[in-house]
Amino acid sequence: MIHSILKDRPTKLFVFFTAFFVANALIAESIGTKIFSLEKLFGQQPMSFTLFGESGLGLSLTCGVLLWPLEFVMTDIINEYYGPKAVRRISYIAGGLIMYAFLMFYVAMGVPAADFWYGTGTADGIPDMSKAFNGIFGQGMWIIFGSVTAFLISQIVDVTVFHKIKKITGEKKVWLRATGSTVISQLVDSFIVLFIAFKIGKGWSWQLVFAICLINYAYKFTMAIILTPVIYFVEHRIEKYFGPEIARKMKLAAMGKETE
Repeated sequence: MIHSILKDRPTKLFVFFTAFFVANALIAESIGTKIFSLEKLFGQQPMSFTLFGESGLGLSLTCGVLLWPLEFVMTDIINEYYGPKAVRRISYIAGGLIMYAFLMFYVAMGVPAADFWYGTGTADGIPDMSKAFNGIFGQGMWIIFGSVTAFLISQIVDVTVFHKIKKITGEKKVWLRATGSTVISQLVDSFIVLFIAFKIGKGWSWQLVFAICLINYAYKFTMAIILTPVIYFVEHRIEKYFGPEIARKMKLAAMGKETE
């Protein structure tokens, strides 16, 4: 029985999707402490503009946004073939494991460091390895709470919008339900994480929250459009991997319909 389950192609693909989804989310959370300049990435000088009365703003983003668009692409693909229950289950697993990972980060930060280790980074310009370690992994609790909360809520929003659009369009217009659900859920994600982590946690003004939210969302919106062809490519590969009959039955089941 175990061998038949492991050989089942939909099961194997679901296990892969789950593993990649969780790993991608955890990596995005872990590297999110670094802020990078989008302008410098493309060899341009940082801009300086004003939004909602906040001046001196530029296209500065967390490294986490490099990976988060992939999560929403994965959500749409899983939604298409496995349905909203599968997406919610994977999202809850990812959220729980992210919290577990950050708990382990704090445990690691609290473990006494070996005396010789403090100065092992001196040659690389790091005078205190313990402070460097704690500085990287020691994100504030508000940021962690805001990020996980935003992730779970935005996933639920993505699933809901995706299926509402699919009920109207049927099997047609994959781009509409995929991109439409993503751009809405990304807006929710961008606002919630900034509201919890920085409005509540850091006392930012509403103007600054909205300004940074708009900058982050503009990037996510653009990436959602750019990555739309990826969804078509992956679905094509899945159809070939499953075969048209199994793929059709899975899509119908994902929508809560009986197969013929």
